[in-house]
Amino acid sequence: MATKSQEGSLLEAQRAKATPPKMYKVLLLNDDYTPMEFVIAVLQRFFAMDTEQATRIMLKVHNEGRGVCGVFPRDIAATKVEQVSAFARQHQHPLACVMEEN
Repeated sequence: MATKSQEGSLLEAQRAKATPPKMYKVLLLNDDYTPMEFVIAVLQRFFAMDTEQATRIMLKVHNEGRGVCGVFPRDIAATKVEQVSAFARQHQHPLACVMEEN
């Protein structure tokens, strides 16, 4: 069996550089109806925060209109937003949870 050889050419392996995924902030938005205790419970349940950390973020949401719950890759952030939104609807609260690129 004959084989073909290429003379004068050199094939080099090119390494593809993996770029880190874009990260997204998950935010809670303030409203006048959702109880503060419910916001704290959401932060503890879906973002694994202790009471002190959850209270600090709840107060930031209350005073500044929004607060960052965490920074995640897109799929995880979208899942967190959906989980929080569904939980709030289930408990008949208008709590808004959104994500934005970091």
